[in-house]
Amino acid sequence: MLNFSYKCTECGREYPISPDLMVCPSCEANQKANEPLRGTLEMAIEGHLPDGWDALDLLPVSREYYPDIPVGNTPLWAPARLRQLTGYNNLFLKDDTCEPTFSYKDRASFLVAAFCRQHGIHEVAVASTGNAAASMAGVGASAGLSITIFVPKNAPKAKLVQCLQYGSRLIPVDGIYDDAFDLSLKYTRKTKALSRNTAYNPLTIEGKKTAAIEIFRQLGKAPDYVFIPTGDGVILAGIYKGFHDLMQFGLIDKIPIMVAVQSSGSPNLCKAFEKGNFASPVPSKTVADSISVDVPRCGYLALKNLREYGGMCICVPDEGILRAQLELSYNTGLFCEPAAASAYGGFLEGKEKFEIGKNACIVLMITGSGLKDIDAASKILPELPKPIKSLDDLVL
Repeated sequence: MLNFSYKCTECGREYPISPDLMVCPSCEANQKANEPLRGTLEMAIEGHLPDGWDALDLLPVSREYYPDIPVGNTPLWAPARLRQLTGYNNLFLKDDTCEPTFSYKDRASFLVAAFCRQHGIHEVAVASTGNAAASMAGVGASAGLSITIFVPKNAPKAKLVQCLQYGSRLIPVDGIYDDAFDLSLKYTRKTKALSRNTAYNPLTIEGKKTAAIEIFRQLGKAPDYVFIPTGDGVILAGIYKGFHDLMQFGLIDKIPIMVAVQSSGSPNLCKAFEKGNFASPVPSKTVADSISVDVPRCGYLALKNLREYGGMCICVPDEGILRAQLELSYNTGLFCEPAAASAYGGFLEGKEKFEIGKNACIVLMITGSGLKDIDAASKILPELPKPIKSLDDLVL
């Protein structure tokens, strides 16, 4: 049997798990404006893995509380044409476009929903550029929860339609993601709804670690490299946590080299990685809305992990991201959104920069469907053909 508690990633204090606890109270007292969250909590685990264990055994909620929506256990592709094109014969795609709401964010929402059911909580609030919102709305619908969503006014329409389709309460914010984040926290403090905000709620990191556990089970080992689309830094932190758990239980003997991939239009974690600390945030402007963040809320933990385990950062311009999106579609049939395509774009730019050998085992995290933002995909596509009346109108 496993026992779970929260542990501060800054000061090391441990706390019992509670719906009222989001960050370490001691470290939160040092929080400054326009910097990542202080006192980010991770899950400490003690005990032994049960026979026949799976990813749910490494999460702090009993199985009976999870909703019946089928989250996780996504495919790990071995894309033959992409391998031939790049010359990397051990290249894999972890495809989370086929999650129920078409994004990686379902992993965190799934755990949050189960936690709410276990603790008798009926409302969840979340700030999001779109994917986490649609995810919490969809998973929340399955779990019978009320979902309140704060989104920046320029969030892609497809993601907003998803939120409304699932029956959530949608609140557009006249500002950017960071403004939506702050307003959502004020809302949860006023109403006592549970915050699902990325990084702020420790369960978001914990839920996102499950992909690392699946990759290990699918490969039978840890890969050498994992390329991860990075905005807030929570997917990065979650993947690190998953492999760390596996190492804690003696199932692997190394942590893969993680490559945090950011858009050049939203480079704040990469800049901190280069300079050694977070300075004044660079205003974000990128086609990859899901990784568009001025202040990476999980920045301190992401930076700590990258340094401790020899990780790397790379930025890809929007043009490179859109080209990577199109190349993935052309060569694999996998249509992903720009943020997800940044993983492949980062690989293309990083394979020589980081001197990655052709025999390395590499996993690209493909985190969201291209159907969530067709306007972005259309930027480098030709115009739709004009209708014809007969084959005489067709140039053969």
